[in-house]
Amino acid sequence: MRIGLLVSYTEEEINFLTRVGFKSCELIVSPGSALDPAVAKKRDIARAKDTLAERGIEVSAIGHYQNNLAPNQKQRKDAVAHLERLLDLCTMMDVGVMCTFAGRVPDLSIEDNIPHFKEVFAPLAKKAEDKGLKIGFENCPMFHHHPFRGINIAYTPRAWDFMFDAVPSPALGLEYDPSHLICLLIDPVEIIRAYGSKIVHVHAKDAEVDYSFVRMHGILEPGAVRHRTPGMGDVNWAKVVSALVEFGYKGNLDIEGRHDPIFGGALEEAGLIIGYKHLLHAIGEQV
Repeated sequence: MRIGLLVSYTEEEINFLTRVGFKSCELIVSPGSALDPAVAKKRDIARAKDTLAERGIEVSAIGHYQNNLAPNQKQRKDAVAHLERLLDLCTMMDVGVMCTFAGRVPDLSIEDNIPHFKEVFAPLAKKAEDKGLKIGFENCPMFHHHPFRGINIAYTPRAWDFMFDAVPSPALGLEYDPSHLICLLIDPVEIIRAYGSKIVHVHAKDAEVDYSFVRMHGILEPGAVRHRTPGMGDVNWAKVVSALVEFGYKGNLDIEGRHDPIFGGALEEAGLIIGYKHLLHAIGEQV
């Protein structure tokens, strides 16, 4: 198990990975960005693959997070086309996992989104199966307070059950992020025990609940929760790592930065280094 970071493929971010000592990363590839096969030349993709390998950095996943079930049909078609390209990119870079949101028609219930989910992801799951790849859905609701809608149904176990029943493909799994579970008062370790076999990638992000605020205002008001760098929130990373190992996870932990309200801005790099060292301790490696 390696500790990594979510990054775009830029010289600045790859140099930061090397300088700190990260051994893993998830590459965020947006439409039209440097590694998007729609615009990137094959030789440039090959060069990026070689550069990361030379620096000892494993690409544990390739991701892009968009509304794949957008009610606007052109937006949905464009989103699906990009995911198809990312599956091709995974093959080109020898990466086994592509991560994204399930998506959502915002005005529909989870149940009523399932036919849309099946229409979009049954063909994508087949393509992933044919390539020997996995698709991981991050469990971020993309809302916490008003408006109580989002662009991702895959934030609750109820939705996961509907999704995996609708498209019973071994290629579909979860990108586990304990911070969102903390924000929903869900036990992160219990989720691993129940869904460990479906976890194909892990976002290492922490969160904390202000229980004094919650006792007065409830969990759905702004200020009830906030995301933190690993080690500064309510996640017990030693227990999370132990459960991941126990229930068969073979991948890496990639920190999702740029969310901490204290260690952000000028302190972003310092926060990422703190999180990196905290996770090294959790997996039993020396700092």
